[in-house]
Amino acid sequence: MSKKLTPEQIQLLKDDLCVELVGCLVDDLHYTPQEAIDVLYTSETFERLQDDATGLYYQSPGYVFSFLQNELKTARVQ
Repeated sequence: MSKKLTPEQIQLLKDDLCVELVGCLVDDLHYTPQEAIDVLYTSETFERLQDDATGLYYQSPGYVFSFLQNELKTARVQ
């Protein structure tokens, strides 16, 4: 049986993923917490994460972080 997620559940997944991504930026790339938040919220990866159609909110933090890392290295998302 397959159930559809509610908009509230989807938003919770997005919020949790953002917390994880900020943590990755702080731990792995040594940003300050404020820098990490700024980097994430101004990224194309964040825009894609907010678009429900991409399904990115349903992926693991490591997977989404790889997109963000690539974007930071190349100035674009692959």
